[in-house]
Amino acid sequence: MPDNAAEVTAAGIARLAGVGRAAVSNWRRRHADFPKPVGGTETSPSFALAEIERWLRDQGKLAEVPLRERVWQQVSGHPDGAVAALVHAGCALLLVRDRHTAWLELAAVSDERMATMLPTAIDAVLSPRFGPPDDRAVPTPDTSALRRSVPLLRGAAELAAELGARQAFEFLVGRYLDANPRQYTLTPPGPAALMAALAGPAAVVLDPACGTGALLRAVAQPAVLYAQEADPDLAALAALRLALHSDAEVHARAGDSLRAEAFPRLTADAVLCHPPFNERNWGHDELAYDPRWEYGFPARTESELAWVQHALARLRAGGTAVLLMPPAAASRRSGRRIRADLLRRGALRAVIALPAGAAPPYGIPLHLWVLRRPALGERPVPELLFVDTAELAEPGGGRDKLDWQAVQGAVLDAWQPFDRHGTVEEQPGTSRCVPVIELLDDDVDLAPARHLPPPAAGGSAAELTGVRERLTDTLRLTGDLTPPPAEPVAPALARWTGTSVGELVRAGALELRAGGAGTGSAPVLTEQDVLTGTAPSGALPDTPGPGEDHVEPVLVQAGDVVVSVLGGGSAARVVDEATAGAALGRNLQLLRPDPAALDPWFLVGFLRSTANNRQASSYASTATRLDVRRLQLPRLPLAEQQRYGERFRALAAFEDALRLAGRLGEQLAQGLYDGLTEGTVEA
Repeated sequence: MPDNAAEVTAAGIARLAGVGRAAVSNWRRRHADFPKPVGGTETSPSFALAEIERWLRDQGKLAEVPLRERVWQQVSGHPDGAVAALVHAGCALLLVRDRHTAWLELAAVSDERMATMLPTAIDAVLSPRFGPPDDRAVPTPDTSALRRSVPLLRGAAELAAELGARQAFEFLVGRYLDANPRQYTLTPPGPAALMAALAGPAAVVLDPACGTGALLRAVAQPAVLYAQEADPDLAALAALRLALHSDAEVHARAGDSLRAEAFPRLTADAVLCHPPFNERNWGHDELAYDPRWEYGFPARTESELAWVQHALARLRAGGTAVLLMPPAAASRRSGRRIRADLLRRGALRAVIALPAGAAPPYGIPLHLWVLRRPALGERPVPELLFVDTAELAEPGGGRDKLDWQAVQGAVLDAWQPFDRHGTVEEQPGTSRCVPVIELLDDDVDLAPARHLPPPAAGGSAAELTGVRERLTDTLRLTGDLTPPPAEPVAPALARWTGTSVGELVRAGALELRAGGAGTGSAPVLTEQDVLTGTAPSGALPDTPGPGEDHVEPVLVQAGDVVVSVLGGGSAARVVDEATAGAALGRNLQLLRPDPAALDPWFLVGFLRSTANNRQASSYASTATRLDVRRLQLPRLPLAEQQRYGERFRALAAFEDALRLAGRLGEQLAQGLYDGLTEGTVEA
């Protein structure tokens, strides 16, 4: 085997063959001719990709390796690393797209001859797009490096014929980023598109901390793109993505924009930036007298305000900058003087709060700052626009549940008229213009939540009346559903012959499944949903995590019984038609009864027995866990089960009505508190 051949792990073999990793382990044990490891470790060996492909075909386990998977395995197993492989593939794809005839001539020669000829051909396509070799982020790879990449480049060209050059590179870069989620901070497409829309039409655009180029790729029809990134690998990938994405002139450099600015004389129409947050080592000591600090020298803890001023320094007069900022930057006392000067001189035009989950770090609601470089002698705009889109986030929905169309619509509906006229009509709880003079206090706190109090929880007086009517109806329903007085039962009648869930599973009367795994687009029924009786609120990941195989999620059906296994409680529920099709979440188990043998409402009723749960629970140091197989049921004929099932169904309806009454009561009470204190309801 050549020393520079691509390698693949057991997880990669499983993906190639469309099986689980356990199957690969079985093949290694059972087949003496299975290829031997060529690298890795004893617990995580790697194998030669070519040998694995040959063995899978010979065994009839794979008619042909899918092209996308084969090319990705060549990238991930490249002897020089995945980033080097992606850069080589991107260079080749540019050649395929821009000089297709030259590529066809190269593809017709041997691998060794191709490696010799490629540097000249690649340089001929890189120089017109990125400039001279010494002045660009993408160097021309030499023959020795390309020799190890020729099989990959041929595969990438095949993939380009199938998908297109840009889509092929996006697929490979996307797979690499998905496999290394903690290594890079990425800007999702939603915020990127919104930031580009806020900046408006622009011919010359800069991103001084470009990452993988997501923000610049969101710009519509630019003429020239400038990109700088401290990580040389990311700078090269961003440059290639931008060159393949559009025909704009691309200038990309590697380096720290604050310490080693690559474009010091640039005057851009727009600057888009997602800077690194909370950086203490941003150059505070060596940059004390830098001319970019026009609005004040940032404190060591205010790296984000250094990026704000860097962006303003690179704008033409009247140009727009949009930066993604941590919310603390709007209110930290150490930055109040710079914020005040940005306001006084009219440079800061809007502060927009995004919903939590919009961009990393996903746990906090990030802000967008919209800035404009004042023209000489221009009178500052007397108001600052605040927008808060936090209310557009679905409770418990996470980033996969954000409605970006609604977020972008709310933001642009406020920004665009404000940008034209310098003011806009207030939308309670969503947007408001505040006079700058009111903001110049001791704190200069620019957090939108401080200046945009949310509307009353219950809404207007008419809406509160509607809530009260629903509560009255629900309380009446609760009274109607209240169970009748319990009749005592003779002791002899209360004793049944019992069986366990485990015995019923072994007999085929029940199917038992555990939740928590899988990828896809189905909503997830979570443990909290079972506890509260609400609709599925979770979301599955789109792709498996690094090193994980694709697993089909467990989808619930009408009539299934779902049980929570943590906490020692008695949380169980029968799945209805509205919930059917959802994926089963973590810490839940599904019991699927045979309808000819078991009634689901009878089953869920006895599973919720306190004594039943107590005897089936085990105790760890920090939690109680339910062993579902040990839960007991009486042996009763189906007709008798159904009689009990009807009582349990009525109890569940009574319980749901109580929950709804509680929620409506809380909404009415909070709405009246808010209405009385805000003057929307008469005392």
